[in-house]
Amino acid sequence: MKNTLKTVSLLSLALVLGACGSGAPSTGTPSGVVAGGVNASALKATAMTGKWFVELEGDPTAISAQSIGSQQASFRALAAQRGITYQEVMSYRTLFNGFSVEADEAEIGRISELPGVKSVYPVHKIPMPVTETVPMSQAAEMPDMYYARSMTGADVAQNELGLTGKGVKVGVIDTGIDVDHPAFAGRIVSQYDFVGNAYTGANTPVPGPTQDDCAGHGTHVAGIVGGNVAATSTFRGFKGVAPDVSFGAYRVFGCSGYTQEDVMVAALERAYSDGMQVVNLSIGSAFENWAETPSAIVGSRMVKKGMVVVASAGNSGRNGSYSMGGVTMGDNVISVASVDNSKIELQSFALSDGSKVAYYEGSGSPTAKIGANLTITKKASSTPATTNDGCTASGGFEANSLTGKAVLIRRGTCSFYEKASNAQKAGAAAVILYNNATGYLSPTVTGTPAVTIPVVFVSDTDGAKISGLIAGGVSVTFDGGKTAISNPTGNTLSDFTSYGASAELEQKPDLAAPGGSIISTYPLSVGDQTGYAVLSGTSMASPHVAGAAALMLQAYPNTQAKDMRGLLMNTATLRFYRNGATITNFPDYVQRQGAGMLDIVASYGNPVKVSPNKLSLGESATFATRNKVVVLKNTGATRQVYMARNVPAQTIGGTTLAPAASTAYASMTVNGQNVDTAGTEVIVPPFSEVELNVVVTPPAAAADKAQYGGMLSLGSKTGPSLVVPYSGFKGDYQSIQVLGNEIVNGQTYDFPALYSKRNDVFYAENATVTTPPEFTFASYAADPAKPTVLSTDRPSVLVQLSHQARRLDVDLLDANGTLIETLATQEYLGRNCTNNAAQKSDTCDIYNEYPWDGKLDNGTNAANGSYKLRVRVLKALGDASNPADTETYTSQTFTVKR
Repeated sequence: MKNTLKTVSLLSLALVLGACGSGAPSTGTPSGVVAGGVNASALKATAMTGKWFVELEGDPTAISAQSIGSQQASFRALAAQRGITYQEVMSYRTLFNGFSVEADEAEIGRISELPGVKSVYPVHKIPMPVTETVPMSQAAEMPDMYYARSMTGADVAQNELGLTGKGVKVGVIDTGIDVDHPAFAGRIVSQYDFVGNAYTGANTPVPGPTQDDCAGHGTHVAGIVGGNVAATSTFRGFKGVAPDVSFGAYRVFGCSGYTQEDVMVAALERAYSDGMQVVNLSIGSAFENWAETPSAIVGSRMVKKGMVVVASAGNSGRNGSYSMGGVTMGDNVISVASVDNSKIELQSFALSDGSKVAYYEGSGSPTAKIGANLTITKKASSTPATTNDGCTASGGFEANSLTGKAVLIRRGTCSFYEKASNAQKAGAAAVILYNNATGYLSPTVTGTPAVTIPVVFVSDTDGAKISGLIAGGVSVTFDGGKTAISNPTGNTLSDFTSYGASAELEQKPDLAAPGGSIISTYPLSVGDQTGYAVLSGTSMASPHVAGAAALMLQAYPNTQAKDMRGLLMNTATLRFYRNGATITNFPDYVQRQGAGMLDIVASYGNPVKVSPNKLSLGESATFATRNKVVVLKNTGATRQVYMARNVPAQTIGGTTLAPAASTAYASMTVNGQNVDTAGTEVIVPPFSEVELNVVVTPPAAAADKAQYGGMLSLGSKTGPSLVVPYSGFKGDYQSIQVLGNEIVNGQTYDFPALYSKRNDVFYAENATVTTPPEFTFASYAADPAKPTVLSTDRPSVLVQLSHQARRLDVDLLDANGTLIETLATQEYLGRNCTNNAAQKSDTCDIYNEYPWDGKLDNGTNAANGSYKLRVRVLKALGDASNPADTETYTSQTFTVKR
């Protein structure tokens, strides 16, 4: 999962995922292929590593090291006895009992059936987060974390409360930390490199005792947690959230490429062994949103053993609901969503009326020369309502009409390159583009022939202002200035931040922090070597919370790790839903913001602890009204008085891949009093506890399968106000279809599908196959250019998971449909990111593949004859004894002919 996004727009901070790989398949019947077959050359799962986690039964935090060693030895012996072929990569004994192994899918299926094996899970690729450095010309005058720190109260915590994180150790599992950056001088107390510089995720790691950062992301994250350097004549100052913490640096990425999930789990165990008190993970695996996956299990066990674990919620919000995954799903892990920074600093130019105008520089054009002064003009017909300003179809510009001047051009209809190129041909010395919508963009004017004049982009408001000044005469001076502007999306949730809930309908994420457009430290040897960069993503939000946890541990060193989440969550402040450029008066989905924005000062001053710190209400099909008891415990000597009321948030309607906002909301009573329109008073005496009986009724107007939510708000008259987020599912959760269909070249096919790798053909579920396909299980060279790389002629089942699955079994049947044996079992499966082959990427699996190697469970070859493959999927929160909670697919008959 990419937890960092390149900043491309103040309004959207858009993540652009390009389709990759080969072209779309034919939808007809290929020559030489039996009727019913469809060419599958574009359907290749790409986010898998060929490695698997094998989890054994014992909990390593509850049994002895001797017992763990005995279990692992027994597994190895039994696998050898059964003739199972695999390569052990890593063994885990501290927080996870098991291994990561390299194995063929068929072999891992046999491993999953071994006694003592609790479950197997794929080891996922984790891509290197995208980064963007700040040019030296900007970095010299940009403020540090000033705006972001003020959003969370970190500035007040440092300057007025005296909290700096001193004495607290924070582990950063990432790309490393730049050991030469002065912001970390003498403060890296533990470190380990798990991979080496040359590691790309596709080669063998080369571990080492010392780490450094040649990629940038980890240094940026660590700077937010607690970078600290004073300004000098040659280097700008910087201060993170907890500027006196000590660091553990655990490097799991090389200089480029990917890491793998098993490397990350090894780093988690190392951070625990090194005695870190807080650990930050700005990495994860999207869509694997179970608390029972290996990385989430390890995260939860770390909290159980006394470490505060903070993890980014992920940047897969544009892939729909249930899109979180990885460590962030752990039961007591603090999962952090992203909010856009309140202000952004941009380059600016001066107008002759004395005003300053902020702008983005166009990519593909030269930088404006400092001191250049140009008269501004525009096309005579141009107005702030013109839709095709400067486009060739509108006549472009008259020859020589713009000589030596800067021309103002409104966005719309044709490309930025076309507008700039037309202006250049007419003699313009610079182009000032302005928006036709609210906010800013970072324009690209790359093309042939190249644009050789400066091109800048200003907001719609500034563009309209300049347009109105032109008649009276106005000029621009590129003076190299900077200006802080209010971010149009500031203080609202970032577009990219992922949606919950978990696969088990647990409320996730937990809270939010600044993550959009954050400046922080960057390796001195990377990028333009200024030592700073601006990055965006939940990667940047998570370290704000990790730093806040360090401040709280300094203030309250006896705080239990399991209680830190509630301490930070229940004093958070709501973020409101943004519909395009309009911020509404309705709170954004709790499935995206959790309790809301981190408020460090309120957490520090809050004497009342809330238990539980959030309410996960589950599905409403069986119990429509949910009763929960919330306990308020006053640890102080002052009576606390609250006004309790229901603050509903947006409901998530639509579909999983296309969520839509709804204002249908739940109703609530507290201690029998309706709190939807008026509150009820709650008094908590000193050193006392008070129970609140909270009853939530799902929104009647919400669509079936909607996720609703909101806050039990406790507005205080005597201290910090409190919030307890709640979330639930409207209707029957098991009514969500898990086995979905696949869209290939615009056509929808019934999946699952039987697949022949050798012929590169799949047989859709509804396809009639008159001549059963044959499989020989013989080896062959799939790529003639690589004759030594052999594949096996064998059948597979392609499965599109439209929702998370609790368990998946692959069965071998005879031609009559009678069960011969179960070939493979997987538990806690994530959903596929999309059902459209045109939208796949190298980190996005659009289906899962389950092959059969022609062997039975005892290792012998199955006899020649006719067979079928069956897939059984138990739905999330499903009852295995209820047939309605299991979906089943059976393939067409195929023939084994060795």
